[in-house]
Amino acid sequence: MKDREELKVERQKKRTPRKVTAKYLDNAALYYLSRYATSAKNLRRVMMRKMQLSASHHGTDPEDGAALLDAMIARFLDSALLDDAAYARTKAAGLHRRGNSARVIRGKLSQKGVGNDDISAALDALRDDLTDGLNPELAAAITLARRRRLGPFATKPPTEDTREKHLAALARAGFSYDIARRVIDAKCEEDLEQLT
Repeated sequence: MKDREELKVERQKKRTPRKVTAKYLDNAALYYLSRYATSAKNLRRVMMRKMQLSASHHGTDPEDGAALLDAMIARFLDSALLDDAAYARTKAAGLHRRGNSARVIRGKLSQKGVGNDDISAALDALRDDLTDGLNPELAAAITLARRRRLGPFATKPPTEDTREKHLAALARAGFSYDIARRVIDAKCEEDLEQLT
């Protein structure tokens, strides 16, 4: 039976990073894009981590790989494999469906490296896509309240203490006090439908 050191050495051999070449970068990036939707900046971040590992292991210069990476990302942007605006719209719509506020959506898209113009366009598209005339913030707050059983969706009758906790939960989720209060103070689901 192998001892711990031998097992550790075997695992390290299996995880030896490959040497960065243009073909390796293309394949790794295409594999990543086949699994995840992402922005150009986030793809660059992911690929730079791979290059840093490879450079430290093989003793190469990471700046050589950075030039290859910039060229690859430019090609992907030209061929529409990467489209920050489309990514922002899709991600914003998904986050909104889960009950995230515009503030949270903006923050998550910024973390992924999406530019402010693309974020604003995605949030505007959310407003335009809501055909029932509902305020997107109010719709997201209602969705979150339903998911987390807050306000009129609570299983127990609300007390003053639970009301404050529910308001705080919506505030932490990035909703304004006015919207949080409107959702939490609704007596039943039908009252929320009348708010729209």
